[in-house]
Amino acid sequence: MQRLTLVSHHLCPYVQRAAIALAEKDVPHERIDIDLAKKPDWFLALSPLGKTPVLKAGGQPIFESAAILEYLEETRGQPLHPKDPVTRAQHRGWIEYASTVLSDIARLYNAADAEGFAKQAQVLHDRFARIDEVLEEGPWFAGQHFSLVDAAFAPVFRYFDVLDEIGDFGILAGYPQIAAWRAALAGRPSVRNAVAPDYPQRLRDFFARRGSYLSDLLARQGSRAA
Repeated sequence: MQRLTLVSHHLCPYVQRAAIALAEKDVPHERIDIDLAKKPDWFLALSPLGKTPVLKAGGQPIFESAAILEYLEETRGQPLHPKDPVTRAQHRGWIEYASTVLSDIARLYNAADAEGFAKQAQVLHDRFARIDEVLEEGPWFAGQHFSLVDAAFAPVFRYFDVLDEIGDFGILAGYPQIAAWRAALAGRPSVRNAVAPDYPQRLRDFFARRGSYLSDLLARQGSRAA
């Protein structure tokens, strides 16, 4: 088997997808974290878009998380996609849906004021309504089989572990099935180990530097704590 190296950033949710898949498949690999604010030349030579993750397979770079996940499905055991072609295609669609939710989360933490933040919180609430409609009886997205859809949504819920400490924004309110799914994912070893122990503090610091409404909430929270 080819030697694998995962080029990573400590906060990147798309890296977490790859890390989860690698762990679920029990694939030995090396992981290298880079600073995306100061991208090394060797990384830019590997990643045409300058984004993480990149998986080096025998020295050959594979960029974009979707491509990495499909490569792992094709070359490693412990399949995480369903066998049925229609269901497999649907799962790919829900993985892309998870990417859209991540973009919505970015708009939330970058919202400049309370009005924009509330509007984006509602967008996210509505996104999760669509997911709630298709969730099967757990513990995972499709029931008893942990899939790549679970790997894609685990980093989504990790944002809320920190957001919930800042305030009750009601984004996941009223979705008990999603709450159970989120809790099951949080307890999965591959999900827990996809980030470093200091991830929550790093994410809080990232939010604090956005110059956004959420940054202001964090600053006020810090003032009250002091």
